[in-house]
Amino acid sequence: MIEKETQIQRYAGYLVLLLVALLLLVGLRLGVLAEEGQEDRIEDSQTQFRETDAFFRDGFRDTTQSEDRQGEPLPILSDNTLSPAPIPATYQGKKPLHEFDTYTVERGDTPSGIAYQFGIKTETLLGGNPTLSQESSLMQPGMELIILPIDAVLHDVEVGDTLESVSAEYGIPVEDIIAYEPNNLEFPYRLYPDTQIIVPGAIAEVFVWTPPKLSAVRGGTSQEGSGVAPAIVGTGTFLFPVSSSNFTQRFWYGHPGIDIALSEGSGVFASDTGTVTFAGWNIYGYGNLIVVNHGNGYETFYGHLSAINVFPGQIVYQGNVIGAVGNTGNSSGPHVHFEVRTNGNQDDPCWYLGC
Repeated sequence: MIEKETQIQRYAGYLVLLLVALLLLVGLRLGVLAEEGQEDRIEDSQTQFRETDAFFRDGFRDTTQSEDRQGEPLPILSDNTLSPAPIPATYQGKKPLHEFDTYTVERGDTPSGIAYQFGIKTETLLGGNPTLSQESSLMQPGMELIILPIDAVLHDVEVGDTLESVSAEYGIPVEDIIAYEPNNLEFPYRLYPDTQIIVPGAIAEVFVWTPPKLSAVRGGTSQEGSGVAPAIVGTGTFLFPVSSSNFTQRFWYGHPGIDIALSEGSGVFASDTGTVTFAGWNIYGYGNLIVVNHGNGYETFYGHLSAINVFPGQIVYQGNVIGAVGNTGNSSGPHVHFEVRTNGNQDDPCWYLGC
């Protein structure tokens, strides 16, 4: 019995060493397998990346070609549904915050009177009410006007408008438009169509129609400023164009003449001697219009007529009946619209009539 125990003790150490060696071998094998698996995964990932990169870099070419076509140009796929859509603008700025007073026109109101009531310039009425720029006599009782809080123009923002383009249109610095707080502008200062911004200090543009030159109706025999004398020259004095002084509207920026009310059909007289350069329908709001060039830098206009008794090129003398009072064009009642222009500039007729 003692001898058997001695043998077990003798070989026990070898058995332990053998067991440890086996464990070490198993551990090393497992580590190698794990390392090989990791390398395989890395290699698979790199291969997949190379294939994906080639797919995009070569213009979405078909990467599933067979080996016998290697080296040949690969066809581009016809399906372009993977093309990226345009990136939308995610920024949304603040919109203008405007609140305007309104005024309903009453009988007897005048543009200057309304402007004075609200402490603004008369031309500011045009800035908030573009219709009046066509013909301020369209301001009739019952019409509702927008009253701007400052002397300015209310600009309707359209597609493509920028602060720079609006600034250039009205001749007002960009900084002034931004500084007006109700415009609610903040960096990057985008404008939004179908909104309105106020342009401080701006004045609405009023279209001015230019009649034909005197030379155009005299067959080239006379030409202002060329040293060639016109066929006839006016007296330099002016008479009332009608037998009335019932003014319904005076001269101002938005109305470059005077309106004198009279019964329709009443006679209209040549204010001074001259040559008719226009006699007919005018598409810019005058209706039936006569223009007389007086050969000395002056021109007179007679608008909204019901009848015309002269023709272009005809010489008329001061006091001749040239037409009849009417209500044509942009008119709100029978009257004559009378203008005096000096070298193309619009002057107040009352300076010449003494009214």
